[in-house]
Amino acid sequence: MGILERFRLDGKVAIVTGASSGLGVAFAKALAEAGADLVVAARRVEKLTQTKELVESLGRRCTAVATDVSDPDQCSALVAAAMATFGKVDILVNNAGVGSAIPATKETPEQFRGVLDVNLMGAYWMAQAFAREVTNGGVIVNISSVLGLHPGGLPQAAYASSKAGLIGLTRDLAGQWSGRKGIRVNALAPGLFPSEMSDELPERIFEQMKLLTPMGRIGDPEELAATLIWLASDASSYVTGITVPVDGGYLMP
Repeated sequence: MGILERFRLDGKVAIVTGASSGLGVAFAKALAEAGADLVVAARRVEKLTQTKELVESLGRRCTAVATDVSDPDQCSALVAAAMATFGKVDILVNNAGVGSAIPATKETPEQFRGVLDVNLMGAYWMAQAFAREVTNGGVIVNISSVLGLHPGGLPQAAYASSKAGLIGLTRDLAGQWSGRKGIRVNALAPGLFPSEMSDELPERIFEQMKLLTPMGRIGDPEELAATLIWLASDASSYVTGITVPVDGGYLMP
């Protein structure tokens, strides 16, 4: 296999959660361009249909499944739908997530748990469902954040906790499954990228992040998606249990 061939995903089937907008759409598009067939999932079915049409326009097969990842039964149903449609599943991208910016003294238990239920627990339920079906190797990529490693400029205790938890989950699942089940588990830690979630941030946060980022700009979704392809493909076949920052140098010591 040549070097460039290692980045190809022909014959692979990938599940992408949170695929109705933003980075999830960019991930689905990149995986399709690399040759994978897709199962895209999110709560908003109408936007999910647009992602499905995008993938199919690239010549790949795609099915869309309405899914709330905070419900373990729906996570199992999503993987079952992938198996029923394609007969296998090779890649899971745990991208579904919600944000919050609430002062820690004012955040209610329901608000805090709501973020963890989607961002952390949802990724765990999806990983469980995936690993129960995959018997001959596979790849999980968890989408964490630089805020799981370094504080930002907003009060985001729930979000930061969930993203830090994803990094710990990545390490543990890699330790459990990489050898025994042949499932590599890694994480991406994006810096600031344009997305539906970041559109809600005040302009001062964008300017602050640019000042704190050595490259002096926010990221392009295709830059993040390219790193995802590396982790999802045989190009990273000896890589597991790590978190890769894609942040323009924001986390530089």
